[in-house]
Amino acid sequence: MKKSKAAAKSQPLPKAKDKRGLQYFLWIVPFLILVFLFSYFPLHGWIYAFFDYKPPRSLSDCDFVGLQWFQMLFTNKTQVSQLIQVMKNTFAMSLLGIATSILPVAFAIFLNEIKCKWFKTFVQTFTTLPNFISWVLVYSVAFSLFSSTGMVNGFLENMGIITDPIKFLDNDSHTYLWMLMWNTWKGLGWGAIMYLASIAGIDQEQYEAASIDGANRFQLMRHITLPALMPTFFIMLMLAISNFLNNGLDQYFVFQNSFNKEHIQVLDLYVYNIGMTGSSYSLATAISMLKSIVSVALLTIVNYISKKTRGESIV
Repeated sequence: MKKSKAAAKSQPLPKAKDKRGLQYFLWIVPFLILVFLFSYFPLHGWIYAFFDYKPPRSLSDCDFVGLQWFQMLFTNKTQVSQLIQVMKNTFAMSLLGIATSILPVAFAIFLNEIKCKWFKTFVQTFTTLPNFISWVLVYSVAFSLFSSTGMVNGFLENMGIITDPIKFLDNDSHTYLWMLMWNTWKGLGWGAIMYLASIAGIDQEQYEAASIDGANRFQLMRHITLPALMPTFFIMLMLAISNFLNNGLDQYFVFQNSFNKEHIQVLDLYVYNIGMTGSSYSLATAISMLKSIVSVALLTIVNYISKKTRGESIV
């Protein structure tokens, strides 16, 4: 009887549970408000895709055109050819990003194998800092190094290797590769943080048991560390696939010029150029709207495939 009374006292009361749940909910309310303000509230702007909007006139003074802008995307030959090239660029950059998504995994594994604590901290900090540098500053660094009057061309000319400066930035050759390299340099260390956290959660007894059985460091990485990181990797991979059309704007905006515009213009940059440079806000809204719908569809498909194949979903 005494044990049953003590057990009853140790169990939390339903009212206490409700109060704790309410506290947790109140903690996340500010974040829910921010998500609503920045992610859902702007969606009311989709209405511009159904009007022939001419700023600075109000929307009520503009003509309602229905699906005209959506039809134009598939019937206007000039628009179709531009959109095909833009989609090629978007697909190329997204596929390259997915193909190199294994790099943060490899970097995290090898970084974890560094035994010198201060050197490991230095490498992790040094590779993570670029993530906090804006793309404007990244382009400033690229311009200082690789412009016609930059340090690299100056060094090559002083060494007598070249006579005319190499136009690294002012040409359209290897644009995809250049963008991939800058993106990798900026995001490699940051992308490895989540995998380092996963490695920290691995049971150390597995390493000790494998070491006793004679496993070397590479075998430990292959048979313990790598399999433990696969669930995290697949989640990140699925998120990358669902964001296949979202390459971002900042990087391509600062690196674009009249020489590389054909191959650097991804979908996000194309929407910006149409809306801001071409002053066709309604068409830009229509393209952005279709992109969002396709992204949600991709997320739904990837989530369904994950649930059927792995038994786990990301939503």
